[in-house]
Amino acid sequence: MVLAVVSQIVSAQQQTDAATERKIDKIIEQLTLKEKVSMCHAQSKFSSPGVPRLGIPEIWMSDGPHGVRGEINWDNWGYAGWTNDSITAFPALTALAASFNPELAYEYGFALGEEARYRKKEILLGPGVNIYRTPMNGRNFEYMGEDPYLASKMVVPYIKGVQKNGVAACVKHYALNNQEKWRGHINVKVDDRTLHEIYLPAFKAAVQEGDVWALMGAYNKYDGQHATTNKVLMNDILKGDWGFDGVVVSDWGSAHDTDESALNGLDIEMGSWTNGLTASRDFAYDEYYLANAFYNKLKSGEIDESVVDDKVRRILRLMFRTNMNPERPMGRMNNKEHHDIARKVAAEGIVLLKNEDNFFPIDPEKGITIAVIGENATKQMTIGGGSSELKAQYEISPLKGIQNRFTNATILHSMGYASGPSTYGRVVPSTLNQDSLHQAAVETARKADIVLFIGGLNKNHHQDCEGGDRLSFNLPYNQNKLLQDVTEANPNTGVILVSGNAVAMPWLKDIKGLMQAWYLGSDAGYALADVISGDVNPSGKLPFSFPVKLDDNAAHHFGELSYPGDSTNQYYKEGILVGYRWHDTKNIKPLFPFGYGLSYTTFEYRDLTTDQKSYTQTDKITLTFSLKNTGNTGGAEVAQLYVSDPKSSVMRPAKELKGFKKVFLQAGESTKVSITVPVNSFAFYSEEEQNWVVEPGKFNLLVNSSSADNQLSQIITVNQ
Repeated sequence: MVLAVVSQIVSAQQQTDAATERKIDKIIEQLTLKEKVSMCHAQSKFSSPGVPRLGIPEIWMSDGPHGVRGEINWDNWGYAGWTNDSITAFPALTALAASFNPELAYEYGFALGEEARYRKKEILLGPGVNIYRTPMNGRNFEYMGEDPYLASKMVVPYIKGVQKNGVAACVKHYALNNQEKWRGHINVKVDDRTLHEIYLPAFKAAVQEGDVWALMGAYNKYDGQHATTNKVLMNDILKGDWGFDGVVVSDWGSAHDTDESALNGLDIEMGSWTNGLTASRDFAYDEYYLANAFYNKLKSGEIDESVVDDKVRRILRLMFRTNMNPERPMGRMNNKEHHDIARKVAAEGIVLLKNEDNFFPIDPEKGITIAVIGENATKQMTIGGGSSELKAQYEISPLKGIQNRFTNATILHSMGYASGPSTYGRVVPSTLNQDSLHQAAVETARKADIVLFIGGLNKNHHQDCEGGDRLSFNLPYNQNKLLQDVTEANPNTGVILVSGNAVAMPWLKDIKGLMQAWYLGSDAGYALADVISGDVNPSGKLPFSFPVKLDDNAAHHFGELSYPGDSTNQYYKEGILVGYRWHDTKNIKPLFPFGYGLSYTTFEYRDLTTDQKSYTQTDKITLTFSLKNTGNTGGAEVAQLYVSDPKSSVMRPAKELKGFKKVFLQAGESTKVSITVPVNSFAFYSEEEQNWVVEPGKFNLLVNSSSADNQLSQIITVNQ
């Protein structure tokens, strides 16, 4: 019965798709060559033209991926000054990834899609799924961590949620855009196996599982050709192997040549000018690479008209899914449900990393004195960061959240340091006296029972910000020295680290508690107070590894040619050993491993079984084990399944994530947990065969609480 219903749904969808394609055929027949070309490039900063003669609408886009950006002027980067474009700021995607909760990713995407639809956008420029290769990348906070499986499982429901609203998600930045330094021209040298195993899977899942309607090309080069107009990436892999039927949008200014743009898969060119830059105030849209130059080559026959027809077909297909879809919902913005989802994601994403002497949670009923120290306790984090900056309806600061929840406590606040205003492309120092701020913070610490140091990075240039990488692995603004002096003044200190990246922690041994808090959006302060007070039990897990020192990271281990390159080329010398794959395989202990996160309760894993002991390569394996909450409070645990191939014809990582499940249990409660994984996911990419290969033999299945903490294991056999 179920199969029959599914078959009917699929058949109906196929009929609808076929009818849409027939409509598109008729529209293309009526378009002039000039009208076709006009649809392939921008008419303003964030729109491409329609064809009024035929009732074809414009396409309007907005930056994402964790909120709908404020309205930008038609022809320059200034804000338009609207009074009705303030939105809900959702947590950055590192926080969403740290939740390890795909169901929550759908809720996040759906709420974000509703806001984009209400703002009359056809394309939301997100999500981002570039892999966290180095903690120096200024844009890591927009992405979903170091593991391709985790990113794949979190991006698919996000996309489906957004697109349920008739708004296209635009997955980005395809591909290998893993740093901001020299992003416009650096040529990435990477082997095919690493490309397919590490850097492409999340994009592939977005296309084949998420059915994403749009994709954005990257600035950098791959194999000597710019990624946005790269034949291998766009034609061979994306539109060929993966069967992508959507629209490829350039990043703003990432197109550089008419022939490559026309022939290598670009459909809508945004942000270019005659020199490919994005900074000119007086744009001449007819001079885009896919404008007059494209038209002239089509008119002369140098480029066949079928090339532009394919682009227009994809654009019209996007329109039938968005602004020409009569069943498209109306959208909503800044409602309670969106705020609740933002707060829930924020709370589930917070990761408890250290909790000596049960420093956390802090009882909100006690009449104690709490010193809240650090600029990040009050600094707005929804602004700044580059194109992902947001105009939020409100932003609750950590200090405000703590003050609201801890009404019985005396709350003292001292900045401790100052960073200067948030900027894009330059560093503006603070005019405040840093020595005075430092001394005042130390004195404040002495007066308190408990210190909460709320520091980390911010969204200023050379921190977590587009357009430039970090310059140091250490905390900026002399925070390491400040923490040293604060903990000497008051050893009862906990740290709330606000950042989208790992940082050095020479002060870790001196503090009692540590939380990784990310950029948490509109309800940041409320979500933090929820977890600090124990109203919410932390359940986040790290989506990337924290190395002890920068050289312990694989990209940095191999020197400057690996990161950041020599300004022309860079070489991914670590290959597939990214993140925990590197730490585990090379026995380099991280400061905190991938998948790590503490709770206010404890969990016990027992009795792992598999549905059988021997499998073929087309089978699925179902593992079952018992999970019990052995503590005194309810909480959630993320059980993680890793697979190890101890005997292989090629080098394999020590283990790779292949499944996970988040389970909530009340105190004392136990349950049976099942995780199903297809045997073909054990494959490696064979460069010799240019295909995925599962070799027969024994595989070790590891059920872990983090990449470094094995709880249960079992060996199974895969037959030929």
